[in-house]
Amino acid sequence: MNSKGFSLLEILIGLVILAVGILAIAALQMTSVRGNFFSNNLMQGTYVAQDQLEFLKNLPYDQLVAGNYNDGAITLAGVTYNRTYNITANDDLRIINYTVTWNDGVDHRISFSTVRSQ
Repeated sequence: MNSKGFSLLEILIGLVILAVGILAIAALQMTSVRGNFFSNNLMQGTYVAQDQLEFLKNLPYDQLVAGNYNDGAITLAGVTYNRTYNITANDDLRIINYTVTWNDGVDHRISFSTVRSQ
């Protein structure tokens, strides 16, 4: 028997093990891409909500009238973000809840709240 090289069976087994490893890395890469896509959309939604919430916080107190409001839609990087907010009057306080929703294949929602006093 000659022991100077590998047999065809040994090479095939090695290739199968290598292929399984490469497939696992490819699946991991796809999960990473999906996670980065969601994180980017979440960051954009957070930016939109915080920007408008800061604008509302800086309005004069008498302009913060209780009710539900639709702030319209905005499209960033191909994703449409729908913006709504709600102002609740509670004695000398105004509670502002700002919500941003979007769909990137799955419905998502992010909400921020703040309290404004007189």
